Amino acid sequence: MAERDLDIVLFGATGFTGGLTADYLARHAPARLRWAIAGRSQEKLEKVRDQLAGIDPRLEAMELIVVDAASRVELERVVARSKVVITTVGPYLQLGEPLVAACAATGTDYVDLTGEPEFVDRMWLAHHATAAANGARIVHACGFDSIPYDIGVFHALQQVDTSVPVRVRGVVRSNASFSGGTFHSALGAFSRARQMKAAFAERRRKEAKPVGRSSRAVAGKPHRDPLLGYYLLPLPTIDPQVVARSGAALPAYGPEFRYSHYAGTKTLRYAAGGALGVTALALAAQVGPLRNLLKSKVPQGEGPSPERRRKSWFTVDFVVESGGRTTRTRVSGGDPGYTETAKMLAESALCLAFDANPVTSGQVTTATAMGQHLLTRLQAAGIRFEVLTP
Repeated sequence: MAERDLDIVLFGATGFTGGLTADYLARHAPARLRWAIAGRSQEKLEKVRDQLAGIDPRLEAMELIVVDAASRVELERVVARSKVVITTVGPYLQLGEPLVAACAATGTDYVDLTGEPEFVDRMWLAHHATAAANGARIVHACGFDSIPYDIGVFHALQQVDTSVPVRVRGVVRSNASFSGGTFHSALGAFSRARQMKAAFAERRRKEAKPVGRSSRAVAGKPHRDPLLGYYLLPLPTIDPQVVARSGAALPAYGPEFRYSHYAGTKTLRYAAGGALGVTALALAAQVGPLRNLLKSKVPQGEGPSPERRRKSWFTVDFVVESGGRTTRTRVSGGDPGYTETAKMLAESALCLAFDANPVTSGQVTTATAMGQHLLTRLQAAGIRFEVLTP
C-alpha cells in the first residue's frame, strides 16, 4: 500500500453517524492523516467539508470524491487509492456489498458499523477468499456492534488463566436511545430470519474450525444474576457471534471458550417488558405494511441532540469463570449509538492505517485484526476498560 495517496476514504459523511465520524477525525486524527470523503452529491460533500474546515482550517483543501456507489468500476478506482475505507452507509444488506467487493478486489482494508448477521455471513461467503488472497482486512461491526464486547472480552481474558476452559457472560446496560439505522437493521433481520439462518449455516459448513480447540456462543436463558444483581435477558444480536469468531481465531482464548450475551435490568418488570417488546417487534417485522409503518416512525439519518447524547451512557460487565475463579471486568463510556460508535469506528480505521497490527487478511474481527493496538487506542480516547475483581 506504500504507493496509495490516501490513508482513509470515508463513505457516508453526509449522514448523521458518518458526520460524527468525520467530525471525530477532524478533531482527533494525527496531522499526517491523508483523508477524503466520498458520496453521490458534490453539494452535500461541500457542506460537510465546510463544517470540518471550521474545526481544522487545513481541511478546506480536503478532497471530495463523487462516486456512483452502484458502479463496481468507479468504486474500485476510488478505494484502490486508499489504505482504509470507512462506510456508514446502510442498511448494509441492501447497500453494502459493492463496496466490500471493491475493497476485497483491490486489497483495501475496510471497516463498517453493521450489526446485520446475514450481511456479515454473506460477505464472508462471497468475498473472504478474495480479500485473503489480496491482503485486505474486511472488519465489520466496528461500532457499538461489536467493539465493546469483542475488545472487552479480549481485555478480560488478559486477567485470567486461559490454559483451562473459560466461560464468559457479557451484560450490557444503557440509558441511550437507539439509532434509526439500528432499528431498520433490526427489523430487516427479524423479517429475514429464515435467510439469516441459511447464510449462517452455509458459512458454518465452509469455514475452517480451530484444531484442538473450540469456541462457541451459547444462548443463555432469562434469569437473575446473583453476582451482578441484575435480571438478564438474552440479546439476539450479532455480538456473541463476533466474540466467538475471535475465540476461534485466537489461541490465547484457550482450549475451550464459551460466551453468552445479555441485557441487564435492575427489576423483573423491565426484563419482562424488554422480552415482550423484542417478541412484538419480531412479529411485526413479518408483516410488510406494519414493518414499513414502523420504519417510517423511526427514520434513518437522524439522531438525538448533543444534549441528549451527553447524558447517555453504557456499561458492559463481563463475568469470567476460569480455573475455579470468577473475575469481573467492565467496559463503559458515553452515548453508545452515536458519539462512542463514531469514536470506535474512526479509531478502528486509524489503527488499520497506522499501527503494526498482527498479520492477517480476509474477513476478520476487531480483536483478530487489531487486538491490543485497538484496545490501547480506545483507552486513550476515553473508553474505560476496568478490572473490578482480581
